Amino acid sequence: MCRIVGFLDFHFKQDYQIDRVILDMRDTLSHGGPDDAGVYLDEALPLAFGHRRLSILDLSTLGHQPMEFENLVITYNGEVYNFREIRKELESFGYKFLSNSDTEVILKAFHRWGYSAVHKFRGMFAFAIWDKEKRELILCRDRIGVKPLYYYYKNGLFMFASELKAFHRHPKFEKEIDPIGLSLYLQYGYIPAPYTIFKNTFKLKAGHFLIVKSTGEVEEFPYWSIENFFEEGRAKRESWLRKGEDELAQELEDILTESFKLRLVSDVPVGMFLSGGIDSSTVCALLAKEGIKLKTFTIGFYEKEYNEAEYAKKVANYLGTDHTELYCTPKEALEIIPKLPEIYDEPFGDSSAIPTFLVSKLAKSQVKVSLSADGGDEQFCGYSRYWLISERIQKLSRLPFLEILSRFLGLIHPDVALKLYNTFKPILPKYTNFRDKFIKLKNVLRAKDGMEQYQLAVSYFLQEDLKGLGLNSFKSLREVVGFSKLDLLSAMMLADLKSYLPDDILVKVDRATMSVALEGREPFLDHKVVEWTAQLPAEYKYKDGVSKYLLRKILYKYVPKELVERPKQGFGVPVYEWFKGELKELYREYLNEDRIKSGGIFNAAEVKRLLDDYLSDRGINHNKLWLLFVFELWRERWKRWI
Repeated sequence: MCRIVGFLDFHFKQDYQIDRVILDMRDTLSHGGPDDAGVYLDEALPLAFGHRRLSILDLSTLGHQPMEFENLVITYNGEVYNFREIRKELESFGYKFLSNSDTEVILKAFHRWGYSAVHKFRGMFAFAIWDKEKRELILCRDRIGVKPLYYYYKNGLFMFASELKAFHRHPKFEKEIDPIGLSLYLQYGYIPAPYTIFKNTFKLKAGHFLIVKSTGEVEEFPYWSIENFFEEGRAKRESWLRKGEDELAQELEDILTESFKLRLVSDVPVGMFLSGGIDSSTVCALLAKEGIKLKTFTIGFYEKEYNEAEYAKKVANYLGTDHTELYCTPKEALEIIPKLPEIYDEPFGDSSAIPTFLVSKLAKSQVKVSLSADGGDEQFCGYSRYWLISERIQKLSRLPFLEILSRFLGLIHPDVALKLYNTFKPILPKYTNFRDKFIKLKNVLRAKDGMEQYQLAVSYFLQEDLKGLGLNSFKSLREVVGFSKLDLLSAMMLADLKSYLPDDILVKVDRATMSVALEGREPFLDHKVVEWTAQLPAEYKYKDGVSKYLLRKILYKYVPKELVERPKQGFGVPVYEWFKGELKELYREYLNEDRIKSGGIFNAAEVKRLLDDYLSDRGINHNKLWLLFVFELWRERWKRWI
């Protein structure tokens, strides 16, 4: 695992030092590659590659990057776990190897097979290759989007990097906030690919190549698509249903076991983030079955409704792992919060970034690689919104006066609804954000289809909220990702696999782990696993009110059901409680009216209203305040560049 960076300047006018700039860009990423560093320069163009190395495979200097072979130069971040198998195939064609690194295998595989070499790779990767003969720059990102890759192109300057912060060190980088990127962040808490917070700056989409030709023309194209496998599963649905449940469970167990074991390929110690939930427990259980005992790590909270540590400890004791846990207090959160804009160098609103950083730091004290069980929810119908939306659609379709009800609620102002709620609060379900829930309900009743309801469910700020903040440029998730016409459950899971997973969950884990020089690996996200689960009919993912149905069937063979059977918590953080208590003054400091006015981005009066309503318990979703707060933290850290 490493960090990569580079640029190609078609309009270079001898107005900066190429070698100095690439070193500055490269060394902004030293946190993710403390073990070695290198550069490659072609000053005639000019083209520059930089690399920071975290040594995991072949710890010797022979794995140094950038690496050259004949007409090709590579700078690479990631792991290709089956590199030894590919190496043997290359050796049969006469290729010789100097190192035991997967970098050399990727480079020579590309030399042998060109773009089609990527279909042989099993792992996570982002790389850039310079073809000296064709004078072409080639970027590639892994199928699921585990490893990040950003690029910028304006006025003849093309740059790429593992993190946005590297771009700030190039003198020709223009730092202008993209209103579309900002609106997406406020709607969803993250910025879905290909957008970023800056104009002319993009995320390379998962499963894509991007080619910069000698003429300056850019071509981007996919080499893999998860949607194709969902469609294939729909076409072969009957053949899948003819298989028995036990047969499918065994198939899945075999595929998972192979994937999990493959993620142990390393020349350094490997650990595991353990929550005690279905996914992480399955990884530990299947590896324990193979005789592999891991070091496991868990973060807990003193707020009981957010605490998973007690469940993780029970699973760890049962499976015999070497377990370590750490409890997070508001004081520790306060120490981490100022670091978030540096770690996540565009606004990132997932508050579980805090415990993810803590558990990464905890794991780093004992290992150099850690497994993380992300991707199980998106593949096996793990999020409650999937079945709740499906059930809601069925209930709404049976309402005889739905349109009349929708019009009636449309006449009620949210403040009036909140007053009525507060009047009858003692006998009603307790909500801290009733006003926002009422507004969402009105939108749900007007929704045209299930996927529009899904879009509402994953949104924090709605478009009408954005207008109130003074933002008038926005896109919806439907426009950015494109929703399929599969059955509703599958369509929602597919949307999350294409956006929420790579652009929120995997960003969170990548930045947190790499900020402490820990390699994070994703055993559920081997493409062979994802291709299989994409084809699996939804009935085996959610059945008789049970989510992750087939995965549970496997896990319960090795771990007693009562140890892991509990309502899903997610890796949540008590943001509401903390910012109503010990951390309240942070909101007052960063969201005060004068500060917002000086920023010139938001309508200060609307931000003041949101903050006052939140502090006065007037039904505001606390995530809205968190997202605004995180953005202001980020703006303060990077404002000298904007």
